[in-house]
Amino acid sequence: MNDPRVLKVRPTADTYAWTFGGSAPIARIAPGTVLDLFTEDCFAGRVTSEKTLVSEVCTFPFLNPQTGPFYVDGAEPGDTLAVHFVSIEPARDWAASTTVPLFGALTSTHATASLQPPLPETVWIWQLDRERRTCLFTGRDSPIRAELPMDPMHGTVGVAPANLEVRSALVPDAHGGNLDTPEMRTGATCYLGVNVAGGLVSLGDGHARQGEGETCGVAVECAMNTVVVVELLKGVATPWPRLESDTHLISTGSARPLEDAFRIAQLDLVQWLVRDYGFSAMDAYQFLSQAVESPLANVCDTNYTAVAKVRKDWLPAPVAPVHGGLHDHLREFAATLR
Repeated sequence: MNDPRVLKVRPTADTYAWTFGGSAPIARIAPGTVLDLFTEDCFAGRVTSEKTLVSEVCTFPFLNPQTGPFYVDGAEPGDTLAVHFVSIEPARDWAASTTVPLFGALTSTHATASLQPPLPETVWIWQLDRERRTCLFTGRDSPIRAELPMDPMHGTVGVAPANLEVRSALVPDAHGGNLDTPEMRTGATCYLGVNVAGGLVSLGDGHARQGEGETCGVAVECAMNTVVVVELLKGVATPWPRLESDTHLISTGSARPLEDAFRIAQLDLVQWLVRDYGFSAMDAYQFLSQAVESPLANVCDTNYTAVAKVRKDWLPAPVAPVHGGLHDHLREFAATLR
């Protein structure tokens, strides 16, 4: 992409970040900059065959390498960074998924201890047909082959946390991080509250596709070539990561237990309708109770992540354009880059 508005970044093995916060920025950018990025998969590209076990080639906690962080000029606490996904494309013709002992929703874990042994460590290699936009599943213990549609997304998008915290790239929270929601796909705009000067935004953990909840804890993990636009909303606070698509407003909440993550996401969406659509809190509570969709993002990470989303065409006209109409503007701008 030969465009003066675009910063192309192809990290080397020693320039990835493994945390949100605590890492020096790799570049300083102006609001409105287009980032053309390569992101490595959650295993840093080390799991390449069914015989390559995560426990043999990866060292905890060095998982989910992040491309970034980027210091955004003018970003200050109390502002919001908008990350618009222009395109997310697998960089390889294959992807890896695994089960990991003592990790996942249907196994014993360190926190949910029980007597039976851990599930076995098993690797599945998925073949990606980038022209047909499919992901081919091949069974390990059964003669099953099945294609699923490709739906590329980023599991990890975030900024530096508040209060001088440094968080592992495996953890989702109010700063974003390892949210693992399929809503983070091409055409979506992610809104992240700024906690430190420059915001320090980064992303990684590409998935060729992922089911809601990421039940086994690992998606169809692959390296990505991703293009995003990063914009700045001055004086607009975003307490929890939000997304806007062409069809939905989307709030996220991350916590344990799962019902607390659910409550955070639902409350955030109520507050969004109060702020931008003129609802009273109780009217928003009642309206969303009948209109909201509540998919799970992940039920396996250090914090669980729940999603609350509502169709935009079911809402009245906003009091003022949502976030100044930034999502629609970024969609139009993205079309000029293709």
